[in-house]
Amino acid sequence: MYILEDRVCASRTDLNGIMKLAGAIDVIQDCSLLWIESEPSFRDFLAANNLGMFVVSRQADIIRLPAYGERITVRTSIFDVKGYLGYRNTAMYGEDGLPCVLTWSVGAFVNRDTGKMARLPQGVIDRIAIDDKIDMEYLDKKILLPDSPGRRLNAAMVRRSDIDFNRHMNNAKYIEAALEFLPEDFAVGRLRIEYKAPAKLGDLLYPKRMEDPSGKIYILLLNAQDQPFAVAEFSRREAEHERIKAVGKA
Repeated sequence: MYILEDRVCASRTDLNGIMKLAGAIDVIQDCSLLWIESEPSFRDFLAANNLGMFVVSRQADIIRLPAYGERITVRTSIFDVKGYLGYRNTAMYGEDGLPCVLTWSVGAFVNRDTGKMARLPQGVIDRIAIDDKIDMEYLDKKILLPDSPGRRLNAAMVRRSDIDFNRHMNNAKYIEAALEFLPEDFAVGRLRIEYKAPAKLGDLLYPKRMEDPSGKIYILLLNAQDQPFAVAEFSRREAEHERIKAVGKA
């Protein structure tokens, strides 16, 4: 497990002084990457074989978003590794020690030159610290879209500020882009996202918005050929929490 202590600063807050969801994902992502410092043999294996870790999918359950100035603790750990894929929990806790955001994600080990997935040798896997899963609901990593034509929205270009050291659009930037197409009063209770293909500098993202009868909103970020860079599903916070409570009473 790797633990990151931080505070909610102004650059990560909205007009009400509450941490933006995109800011929370930024910190969660930072902690996940810094985890490699706690696994030097794994870090050295990746470097020696020119491999990177790339997120394939993420689920984030938002209980609350902390306020400006609040001290936060982010903890990340691996709960499984299977050849080409690693499975991770990362959770953000508030000053009161209670969870604010709970996530699980799937990451692929990828050759940086070829872009092809690489299988970790069992000897490398055996040296990685494996922790128990955290207590949250684990939905399938595959997002099923509603049977709807959806609505096309205005295209947006991938900017220089969207690119990270992997030389493509940073994972949190897809979420930041998708959030712009939600209603202003839409408080996200759950986010699920699949990363399909890396968007590069200058690419155009062609968004499509879809909804289902439950009120979930789906944002597809497509290329010019209608192939997805990313697919995101957003559930309202109030509706998601009511559903979870109902399941608990059953």
